[in-house]
Amino acid sequence: MAYQVKPATKISGQIEVPGDKSISHRSIILAALAEGESKIEGLLEAEDCLKTLNIMADLGPEIVKIKAGEYLIKGQGLNGLKEAKNILDCGNSGTSMRLLTGLLAAQDFYSVLSGDHSLLKRPMARIIKPLSQMGAKIWSRKKGLAPLSIQGQKLKALKYNLPVASAQLKSAILLAALKTEAETVIIEPAVSRDHTERMLKEAGVDLEILADRIILKQAKKRRIKPLRSKIPGDISSAAFFIAAAILAKKGELLIKNVGINQTRSGFLEVIKAMGANFEILNKKEEAGEKIADILVRPSTLKAVEIKGKIIPRLIDELPIIAVLAVFAEGKTVIKDAAELRVKETDRIKALVTEFRKLGIEIEAQADGMEIIGPQQVEGGVQLKSYYDHRIAMSLAILALKTKQGLSIQGSEIIMTSFPNFKKLLAEVI
Repeated sequence: MAYQVKPATKISGQIEVPGDKSISHRSIILAALAEGESKIEGLLEAEDCLKTLNIMADLGPEIVKIKAGEYLIKGQGLNGLKEAKNILDCGNSGTSMRLLTGLLAAQDFYSVLSGDHSLLKRPMARIIKPLSQMGAKIWSRKKGLAPLSIQGQKLKALKYNLPVASAQLKSAILLAALKTEAETVIIEPAVSRDHTERMLKEAGVDLEILADRIILKQAKKRRIKPLRSKIPGDISSAAFFIAAAILAKKGELLIKNVGINQTRSGFLEVIKAMGANFEILNKKEEAGEKIADILVRPSTLKAVEIKGKIIPRLIDELPIIAVLAVFAEGKTVIKDAAELRVKETDRIKALVTEFRKLGIEIEAQADGMEIIGPQQVEGGVQLKSYYDHRIAMSLAILALKTKQGLSIQGSEIIMTSFPNFKKLLAEVI
């Protein structure tokens, strides 16, 4: 489906973005493992999260939809899941596949996880390795590619040094370790998003979060308390609208109730360094997560260098940061971001290829890219999404700043994370 986006000089209004995707996935899984009924509000009803919801329903817990975004989940406890009759379809969701592999490895039944053509190309060896060290029996295609066939086992605790800073990897290990008795220690090379740890602590699990490691304390038996979860707006989704307001010539945009967890706030730190004009208002905390409103105004940007330990805290926002860099004064350098190459697509290659179709000066590096700005962008061409939701939305925001607009192929993939993106964008223009 081609998505036509016209230029816009003004971005204004007040909006709320959908619930945080990472927290939504984890809320569904932990609610299913809790002893009793959990209530979740603000659940992201995008394709990725609905895949997790459907899979957990297939594993036994009763899930009742009250209204849009609001669900009751009747948890079965850590030992209450049942073997599914069919292959479990993760669709395009890497989070679903990686987290559920950890969960299912510790069950007393057999499971198969599969997904769409994009997910079947993404690396799963990084989760198979530590889970296998815990005693898991997991079969894959060559090079650790899905589908994954899992024969659940009684697992043993683990001390593991993560080879990369990855919230999905550490979450898979934590979910697998919930039914072990000894202490599990996960050592991180850099901080990555910490929603799983926060939610486990909130649910009564004895877990310690230190600067470089997570320690799941020894326990004869663990119990997860029911959740009362109100999910904040997703900062990764808000980033597209923040960028649109920054690049506009006039207007003012208020984005309400956005999660500003410190392990996800790298985007805000980078745009501040670039000179973006924004304010954080009405800060509060709910269920262990920091939330605020973000007020954004048009800004003049300068180039920055983005590297090192901040990368895991903004890895999903790097495509939209690349768009901002096109209009920033100087050379923006992004490095230490090789993880971009194993997302839904090779995001470095995708951005460089599509930007060059527009005449944008950009160079790919093995672990990032360099972009010279500011540049004038004519537009008036059709670009590809590469079946990647973040590439599609980044190009849509770029289109607003072109002279002729853009047509984006494959925009239906946006539904995996942000179903009302097009509607909201039309409202603020």
